[in-house]
Amino acid sequence: MSLKGEHLKDEGSRLEATAAGATAGLIARFVIAPLDVVKIRLQLQTHSLSDPLSHRNLQGGPIYKGTLPTLRHILRHEGVTGLWKGNVPAELLYVCYGAVQFTAYRSTTILLRSAIGEGEDRAFVLPQAAESFIAGAVGGGTATATTYPLDLLRTRFAAQGNDRVYTGLRRAVSQIAREEGVRGFFRGLGPGLAQIVPYMGFFFAAYEALRRPLSGLELPFSSGGAVAGTMASVLAKTGTFPLDLVRKRIQVQGPTRNRYVHKNIPEYYGGTVGALKTILRTEGVRGLYRGLTVSLLKAAPTSAVTMWTYERALKFYSRLGEKLREKREGSL
Repeated sequence: MSLKGEHLKDEGSRLEATAAGATAGLIARFVIAPLDVVKIRLQLQTHSLSDPLSHRNLQGGPIYKGTLPTLRHILRHEGVTGLWKGNVPAELLYVCYGAVQFTAYRSTTILLRSAIGEGEDRAFVLPQAAESFIAGAVGGGTATATTYPLDLLRTRFAAQGNDRVYTGLRRAVSQIAREEGVRGFFRGLGPGLAQIVPYMGFFFAAYEALRRPLSGLELPFSSGGAVAGTMASVLAKTGTFPLDLVRKRIQVQGPTRNRYVHKNIPEYYGGTVGALKTILRTEGVRGLYRGLTVSLLKAAPTSAVTMWTYERALKFYSRLGEKLREKREGSL
């Protein structure tokens, strides 16, 4: 299929979208791993930085005071490898997530157009922004649900200090299965879906709207797609961040809750709503935005690298597919 579509959702076959999504996820994860670890550490911190009295009952564990101090603390106490904690499940997560998300995005677009019809036969006109939002929301929701156990493992490994809760990936899987059951792998899925569905919907709607005009500006390194991804991610992430924080807090619940680098993570009851109420009552509105700065610092380059890599990988796999088809046809 041609890569000259006006929108990204028009480009590539399903297989090409799968391969390009996996490639983009692999590269993006390695680049942003340190910021991901810092973000998770800040999100799991429950005390107020501006209120020294909130530090009074801490049961050990460091007090992180912003993005750069957290980076320095991890480097000093855990070494460079501390910034890539949980990288194996995280790489698996990003590869699988990228493959599923972009495949679902492309497939949902095709399904919507098939259901509505095209040209004079269509039942009604679905605005491009609405189509992008629906396809993006479905893609994000599908990818999150199918790869969620890897997301949970990534969070738990990143939350570990030098005193390890889990010594390896296989040990973590068997321990969670034994102590928490299958449901243990899906802690926080509710707020995860509640956050990712609107986030990816808004992201792709904004990305598709910004991509074409920015691509026409002839930016260095053909970075129009990267800039569009950056702008779209910042807008979408800010609006849905509290649910992302709640998801992280719920992911580390269970029998190992007090064994991570933060020893004072509260026990939350009542699911997503209960966790939100507890955080608001004990930490205030600011508590819902812990780690927002580093999250935006992470989201911007992640989206830029992901979209820039995805578009180029899609072109590569499309050309490769065309060459293979030509070779097969020539041999007949």
